[in-house]
Amino acid sequence: MNIISIQSHVAYGHVGNDAAVFPLQRMGVEVWPIHTVQFSNHTGYGNWKGHVFDAGAIGDVAAGLEQRGVLGECDGILSGYMGSADIGAAILDVVQKLKRANPAARYCCDPVIGDVGRGIFVREGIPEFMRTKAVPAADIVTPNQFELDVLSKRTSKTLREAREAMKAVHGLGPRAILVTSLHTNDTPKDCIDLLASDETGCFMVRTPNLPLTVNGAGDAIAALFFAHYLRDGKIGEALSRATSSIFGILTRTVEAGTREIQLVAAQDEIVNPSRIFAAKALES
Repeated sequence: MNIISIQSHVAYGHVGNDAAVFPLQRMGVEVWPIHTVQFSNHTGYGNWKGHVFDAGAIGDVAAGLEQRGVLGECDGILSGYMGSADIGAAILDVVQKLKRANPAARYCCDPVIGDVGRGIFVREGIPEFMRTKAVPAADIVTPNQFELDVLSKRTSKTLREAREAMKAVHGLGPRAILVTSLHTNDTPKDCIDLLASDETGCFMVRTPNLPLTVNGAGDAIAALFFAHYLRDGKIGEALSRATSSIFGILTRTVEAGTREIQLVAAQDEIVNPSRIFAAKALES
C-alpha cells in the first residue's frame, strides 16, 4: 500500500508528518511525505525556527511524482493542518491529480480547525474552507468533537446529538467519519469515546481518559485509522485497531512523563497493541 501524506514536518517531536509517517511505515505502508512546513519543533513550545512552504512548493513535489508516472500506484492521500486556503487548494489539486491517475484512491482529510477549551486556532477562512471545499472532496474525515460541531453547525452534548452531527457531516460528502476525543453527557468522567461511521453503521469505542495533554495524537490516529480502513474496509475494525494502538502509545507516554508522544519507544503498540478495545455497533 502507498499513501501520500501532506502535513507539517518538525525536526524534534512528533506532530504532522512526524506523527503519521512512522506509524504507517511500521504497519508496512509505503509513505510518500510532502511537507507543508519544516520547523525545529512544534509551535506549542512557544518558540521555533524554520520555514513555511508555499502552495507552489507542494505543487512542485506533486508534479514531480506525476512525472515519475507513479501516482497510479498510490492508494490514498492524507492531509492534516492547512496553514492557509492557498495551501488547502494546492492539497486538493494533488487529490484531483491522484484520483485521475487512480480512480480507486481515497482521500482522508483530518480537518484541523480547533479543539474544546481552545476554540478555533487556525487562520481566518480555514474553517469555511474545510466545510465547503476540503470535507466535500474527502472520502474519509477525522474531526475531533469541536471540529465535528463546527463542520455540522450543531452541538454534540449527548451521544444522540453527536450521531446527528455525524449524519450532517456525511451529508457534506464523506463516506466515512472518525470522531476522536468525544466526551458527551453520556460519557463517564474518567473515559473518552471515539465514534466511527459509514454506510455499514456507527461504532463506538470507549477508553479510560489518560492524564496527559500531548500534540500529535490526533495526527497519528488519523493515519492509523485511514490505513486500516483502506486495507480491510471494515470501519468497526479500523476504529478498534487504531484506538487500541494509540491508547498503548499514550499509556507509554504517561509512564515516560514527557509531552512528546512515544511513537518510537512504543512502536510495538502500532502492530501488536497491549490492550484491545473492541468496537461496539450502535443501534440505528
